[in-house]
Amino acid sequence: MAASDPHQAADPDAVKRHPTLFRAIRKRRNPPLRRTDITVTDDAAVKRAVKAASLGNAMEWFDFGIYSYLAVTLGHVFFPSGNDTTQLLSSFATFAVAFLVRPLGGMFFGPMGDKLGRKKVLALTMILMAVGTFAIGLIPSYDTIGVWAAVLLIFFRMLQGFSTGGEYGGASTFIAEYAPDKRRGFFGSFLEFGTLAGYVGAAGLVTALYALLTDAQMEAWGWRIPFLVAGPLGLVGLYLRLKLDETPAFQKLEGGIAHATEAADSVEATAKGDLAKIFRQYWPTLILCICLVGAYNITDYMLLSYMPTYLSDELGYSETHGLLLLLAVMVFLMLIIAQVGKLSDRFGRKPLLMAGMLGFLFLSLPAFLLIRIDGIFPITIGMLMLGLSLVCMLGTMSAALPALFPTNVRYGSLSVGYNLSASIFGGTTPLVITALISWTGSNLMPAYYAMAAALIGVIAVACMKETAQQPLIGSPPSVETDEEAAELIQAQAPEPKF
Repeated sequence: MAASDPHQAADPDAVKRHPTLFRAIRKRRNPPLRRTDITVTDDAAVKRAVKAASLGNAMEWFDFGIYSYLAVTLGHVFFPSGNDTTQLLSSFATFAVAFLVRPLGGMFFGPMGDKLGRKKVLALTMILMAVGTFAIGLIPSYDTIGVWAAVLLIFFRMLQGFSTGGEYGGASTFIAEYAPDKRRGFFGSFLEFGTLAGYVGAAGLVTALYALLTDAQMEAWGWRIPFLVAGPLGLVGLYLRLKLDETPAFQKLEGGIAHATEAADSVEATAKGDLAKIFRQYWPTLILCICLVGAYNITDYMLLSYMPTYLSDELGYSETHGLLLLLAVMVFLMLIIAQVGKLSDRFGRKPLLMAGMLGFLFLSLPAFLLIRIDGIFPITIGMLMLGLSLVCMLGTMSAALPALFPTNVRYGSLSVGYNLSASIFGGTTPLVITALISWTGSNLMPAYYAMAAALIGVIAVACMKETAQQPLIGSPPSVETDEEAAELIQAQAPEPKF
């Protein structure tokens, strides 16, 4: 492989003898920016893109979150009666099935998003998720059709997982490619605001149903209501996404309106979305992405998906009690997540991500010891300790991850890396924690599991490069005003020599 620096490719003595020649070579390989190279963002278009991606993401995670909040009831509906722990494990195993096919969805939708565009693929994932969720609401119970109930549930959970495989990578890529470089963290944080909003909507609806209906009514028909709501919500999300334009970075790949330097041209010349190329050329970054996402997903699903079940099954609280506590924590996180995004723009992605990882490493055990104490106050404090650690990652990760990969393989690489990690670590979290508690008899296992994940996360954050306020790899600089563009051009002008 040829060296990118002519000094490395040539004899040092030759460089000394012909400095002018080698300066010319460097200049040709790294040409100075022209004004037309710099993308000046349209504030209204950025806000529309962020709104559509975030609302669509909220609807996807509303659909996905319903299942985890109804896990106990669904275990009774779809699996044979007997041991409650066995039913719960069966329900969480079905929850994990959706994650097993997420990498397949990422490998399918990711390269497609690099070929056909971010907008079209995000619309398709929305349709598939809505269909899968709506169909679950129509499945007869185990008492009605026997084992076929579980078979149908698994099939439609797999459809949900397949569609989700193209969601996060596409939505985070979409926002990152629209946002100006200096505010990518702020705008990216709204993607996870949408995730929290989806979970809050799901938890709020399920809490209301548990409060209004008896256990018998919930198992007979009440559990179906949240799933059936997914149909109309999916149509709303589809409408919002179809109204958007493609990102400036992708339009450059298509020979559209965005401009880039010749240096960026060499990177963005094609949109093959070749999976083999992703694994062959970007495997070190893929491993980094998998480690970051693994630590983030284990802590995320432990708090946002598993915690209500932990409070009800392990500590004896009612389903409504656990969900109300989690709702309060998630609403609080929604109120501060955009500020975390701003902080990541100002101080960098690494400091915020490291704070979140270290928070889980050192606060998980004290937090779960507080959660085990009977009373609203200690449980709330414990969950807030975990929530504040999580929001440092939630508000930063959606800006940090897309910046790991170049534009022409960003959707594909991020979808593959994110979903491989989510499949191995995220979706299995409730199942693994439930099994560990069952085997060891210790209800502190969630804390130990989160601490182990956070330790890997600390190492991954230490290894990543800082990307705050910098252009995305393979894309031209993106700024908010013409004045900023002029300053960039001026900054690279050579200083006069006297």
